[in-house]
Amino acid sequence: MKLTVTAREVGSVKADVFAILLSRKELKNEAGKRLKSLGIDESVLGDFKAAAGDMVMTYRTVSGKGASRILLAGIGDGRKSEEYRKAAESVARKAVDMHLGVLALDCSAMTEWCSHLKRKPQFLSALLVEATLYGAYRFERLKTGKLDQEKKKEAEKPKTIEDLVLAGCGEQLDLIEKGAGMGMITGACQNMARDLVNLPGNHLSAEELAEAARQSGQRGGFDVTVFDKEKITELGMGGLLAVNKGSQQPPTFTILDYRPEGKTKKSVALVGKGVTFDSGGISLKPSEGMGEMKSDMSGAAAVLAAVEAAARLALPLRIIGIIPATDNMPGGSALKPGDVITTMSGITVEVGNTDAEGRLILADALAYARKEYDPDVIVDLATLTGACIVALGNSVAGMFSNDDELADTLFKAGQTSGEKVWRMPLWEEYDELIKSEVADVHNIGGRGAGAVTAAMFLSKFIDGHKHWAHVDIAGPAFPTKGGSKTPGATGFGVRLLLDLLQGWS
Repeated sequence: MKLTVTAREVGSVKADVFAILLSRKELKNEAGKRLKSLGIDESVLGDFKAAAGDMVMTYRTVSGKGASRILLAGIGDGRKSEEYRKAAESVARKAVDMHLGVLALDCSAMTEWCSHLKRKPQFLSALLVEATLYGAYRFERLKTGKLDQEKKKEAEKPKTIEDLVLAGCGEQLDLIEKGAGMGMITGACQNMARDLVNLPGNHLSAEELAEAARQSGQRGGFDVTVFDKEKITELGMGGLLAVNKGSQQPPTFTILDYRPEGKTKKSVALVGKGVTFDSGGISLKPSEGMGEMKSDMSGAAAVLAAVEAAARLALPLRIIGIIPATDNMPGGSALKPGDVITTMSGITVEVGNTDAEGRLILADALAYARKEYDPDVIVDLATLTGACIVALGNSVAGMFSNDDELADTLFKAGQTSGEKVWRMPLWEEYDELIKSEVADVHNIGGRGAGAVTAAMFLSKFIDGHKHWAHVDIAGPAFPTKGGSKTPGATGFGVRLLLDLLQGWS
């Protein structure tokens, strides 16, 4: 998507459609006058109430360079960043559905918007651009269109927004331009993560995920190291090797290492679960919905995208991304319930359920991060438990931490980024649920508190690190109900991590 930022008024910009964002107050006091100036009767507003994400399309009859289509989009009261995000996403989604390749967004009210939000123009312009990229996203790389005659007829029409113009920027032009550039990076990286998650298992093996990391490193200018099965065995990563036993595809262990120029303010390790397809192993999942288990590497995709975005934004932090990757398949050599394995840390684990595999590969990754890098902060992201969806639904991630300050910072990052997290307990009482009679620890607890016992299990492998957080993104990463208007992957975690990292920058 090409981006243009201009001081010219939106009505004079050459575009297929231009969008005007309106608050409820503006709808009541100014919309009629504004529409009249554009040659449009205010009766077109109909039942439009300017709630966040609401839209009405109208057309002006005047000739000239500007677009004939005008899209009015609501921002509610205009006092929450999420209202602007919903509006921009809705506008972009509508433009793509109508095959409108050039979208102009009226930013003449930027100063007023920023006053309501108590934010700077860089923040809001970045949000609007990122949200536009998010709303314009479609995953169609595996479609040929050969069976759809209508698609053939529309082949010449734009498939997505080709040009985004932020118009009417006035005196805020430089600040808006700076923020918009940041939004382009965030949005592109988040959509890259969505592409990876949407790829089915036969198009994304552990080795292919590692190759995607190499390509990301080339774009972002950071180092990428990939351990093969031989090296993983040499390192004694028994958790990753155990999950991989039933697979015909080898595992990988990928390290992303971004070192900024100059002095760094903090070192951060980001760990992402990379199960490229999860059948459940011997503890086989039900067939219904199993195809969605291609999304079990959403944590890895979010970490990869966040590291690339941080590098391209030149954040003054040392960031290490760690991605253990494999699929989880049944077979004659597969891990069995009742098996006892030895992880890289030396801790032995009794495996009660092979479908609790993510925590096994994360155990090795967390231990490696602690031992080899000893970063100031460790944050892991994983589609870890269905129990977290039961607790919090599809829109919010569960967050666990042994550090109150880190937990509070993550919570605030969720509020700002729109990727919300809710803190869950890590109390000693839950330790009893994962005790084993034959090993150091059991990989599952009882029927209750499944998300908590999974987090308690992970806490055993950080070797006493005082600043660790685990984010269970099982619900919002690939929601089946009410989480996203665009089917498939959401890229959840990318904005959350970036907001966290930028706060430390």
